[in-house]
Amino acid sequence: MSVRIVTDSTAYLPTDLVRAHTIEVVPLHVVVGGVERVEGADITPQEVAAALREYTIVTTSRPAPEVFLDTYRRLADEGATGIVSVHLSGQMSGTVEAARIAAADAPVPVEVIDSETIGMAMGYAAVTGAQVAAAGAGLAEVRAAIERRLGPSGILFYVHTLEHLRRGGRIGAASALLGSALAIKPILAVRGGRIVPVEKVRTAARAIARIEALVVEHVRRDGVAVDLAVHHLDAAERAEQVAEHLRASVPEARDLRVVELGAVVGAHVGPSTLAIAVSPRPDEPAHEGSQGEAGVGRRGSLAGQGRSDGQGRSDGQDVGGNATVEDDS
Repeated sequence: MSVRIVTDSTAYLPTDLVRAHTIEVVPLHVVVGGVERVEGADITPQEVAAALREYTIVTTSRPAPEVFLDTYRRLADEGATGIVSVHLSGQMSGTVEAARIAAADAPVPVEVIDSETIGMAMGYAAVTGAQVAAAGAGLAEVRAAIERRLGPSGILFYVHTLEHLRRGGRIGAASALLGSALAIKPILAVRGGRIVPVEKVRTAARAIARIEALVVEHVRRDGVAVDLAVHHLDAAERAEQVAEHLRASVPEARDLRVVELGAVVGAHVGPSTLAIAVSPRPDEPAHEGSQGEAGVGRRGSLAGQGRSDGQGRSDGQDVGGNATVEDDS
């Protein structure tokens, strides 16, 4: 069986990984000042950041089911006998639902996965799926490998201001924690597919230092090898500094890279956002002689994150209320 992997542009997979593992990426759309653009094709993160700073209205939209169906048909024509399609949280976007609609009419079996996360926390799982598929695994085995990688993965992020979340009414329950003090520098996470507050601090430097500390604590506790991605929007210098700190403090990291956020997520979180995606490798011990299974029993231990049980409950510790960031589809 030849199994192919499909994901969407909010995985923010670097081009080298997409090409090396033959992963298909379906783009979401962003609308800036009434003009629709395709993420990763005809709009840059810098253009979105500039538009947000100028208070231009920026919204996002999911791919149409027809786009997914065309993709699945093309992959089948290229020889795929099965497809695993993994996408950003269904709590944030209708993308995964569009993929499910298309899967029903696809010419080959398509397994659709709601990653319940975003960014490289999803992207690294897609890479794992492609690696397992390339080794000859069947559809069910590839899906299981992706879900196993997603289980302990998570993402923490700092936003410079809550204004971009608030502007569209997207702060939700996070506003209950932070009140009207929009000058507070929040640390947020994705838990059970939703954005939730983790902690609040008074300065950006403290927020970023705290995120670094939480990541290091998580990696040390799990005792397995890990991949890390430092995401940012228009904050490259700060992201590189964080990456250098992590290289020095996380010897367990096998892949550590800086990856800029794209237009879609950037439209919701705003310029100067910084995030760290953490993706443990459950079957690879951090050090020779260790068991390599520490992270499996405590899925989603990064700031209480975790995949839900399908009924809105997460397997991680609750860290606060839910704040949904949705697209406008």
